[in-house]
Amino acid sequence: MSVNSIDPNFVKASPLPSMQAALLRNCFSGLVLVTEVAVIVALSMLTNIAYHEFVYGEAERSSLFLEVGILSSTVFAVASVFRDDYEIANFYSGAPHDRNVIGLWNLTLLILLVIFFVTKRMDVYSRGAIIGFYLVGLPIMPLVRKCFVRVVAAGRRHGLITGKRIYVVGTEEEVSRLHARQQPWNFGLSVIGSTLLPSQAGAAPATLKGAAEIAAAVEDVRALRPDAIVLVVPWSRTDLIEYCIDSFLNIPAEIHLGPEPILERFSNPRMKQFGSISTLRLVRQPLLPIEALGKRLFDIFFAGSALVLVMPLLAIVALLISLDSPGPVLFRQRRYGFNQEAFWIIKFRTMVTLDDGDVVPQVTVNDPRVTRLGRWLRRLNIDELPQLLNVLKGEMSIVGPRPHALAHNREFEQRIALYARRHNVKPGITGLAQVNGLRGETDTDLKMRQRIDYDLYYIDNWSLSLDLKIIALTLLSPSSYRNAA
Repeated sequence: MSVNSIDPNFVKASPLPSMQAALLRNCFSGLVLVTEVAVIVALSMLTNIAYHEFVYGEAERSSLFLEVGILSSTVFAVASVFRDDYEIANFYSGAPHDRNVIGLWNLTLLILLVIFFVTKRMDVYSRGAIIGFYLVGLPIMPLVRKCFVRVVAAGRRHGLITGKRIYVVGTEEEVSRLHARQQPWNFGLSVIGSTLLPSQAGAAPATLKGAAEIAAAVEDVRALRPDAIVLVVPWSRTDLIEYCIDSFLNIPAEIHLGPEPILERFSNPRMKQFGSISTLRLVRQPLLPIEALGKRLFDIFFAGSALVLVMPLLAIVALLISLDSPGPVLFRQRRYGFNQEAFWIIKFRTMVTLDDGDVVPQVTVNDPRVTRLGRWLRRLNIDELPQLLNVLKGEMSIVGPRPHALAHNREFEQRIALYARRHNVKPGITGLAQVNGLRGETDTDLKMRQRIDYDLYYIDNWSLSLDLKIIALTLLSPSSYRNAA
């Protein structure tokens, strides 16, 4: 039975032989990488020449700035490979190249500056030329990716670029689910044929239905010569899976076992090999090592610079607090950070009490515990500035989910699913929820769920450009100053 009876648009045959298609796919990924490296190196040299021609009226030797291009392109390309950016499926599916590439470009410049600082070569290169190189690259690099998206789209229309040609075998229910949920043709896959197996419902565990259909599918596959065979049968039917595998093992094609419905909860499950052990990775680390390094370097640079700039303000606020009400200038409270490890958060004292125990009443609007000065400090977010020290110590990040008192943490963990996922990254001085007006008292589960939704979106979609956007909104957006208790 053909899957065309389910939806006539499901089968989209590829006009190219699989060997030619595979060669084009592999060449395409390499072509994108080489092109981006060449563009970055060319940009570094041309911006250096243009800067010195414009500012000093004479062109400088570009060979020295060639180092900048080589280092930048290496960092950019390695990070792209780690993130699978060059997979052709990304160019089929319309992935958000603008945001991803801009974040990657910001990370590249940050790592470049750190390398120059550590190697004491900051004075070797013109700062103006480096800034020009960075600014020119901001629109150019996303444009390069967009050009390749258009190349892929044009290649698909003319049959010059195709994805893998797959043949689907499974029950009607599972194949229909694959069609409706996964829509493989939107990710560069061409479904060239299919075989529907009879339902296994009601069959005894030792009874196998569909042997005749599988035998017919083997002959069909030999004639069509797909790149891959996709089995979409319930994982609980190990007998059926083993029979299918045994039947297709002698076919020169990849064999894939389709996903169970539960895997749809996860954005990027992958098979991983640990020695001789094969596992299915459901969730990856929130940040790849290179992303975590970039975020940490940014935190150190930003927090250090900010501390120097606001030092006079910190001194004035400390003096005003000591004059406004009795008690210490700083308030310390235990909070959970990365991996639910407790740390002492530092804030300017804004209340007459220093609550930190099993019961910590939330601050409410017009709370009598808040001092006159404290009300202004909280409204303007100035009470959070001492947390720059927490950032430098590595306990917090500039941007991330806001940490809550331990008592509130325990309470919300029991009432809200996935609350604890917030601790998969370092907590932040500001966050996506806060710039969207979600501050102050969380007196209902709905308010906390809204915060959690923003926090989880941030964790799953982190980029350096998103951090920069949140920082800008924290300073400039009225939403960041709403609802402060």
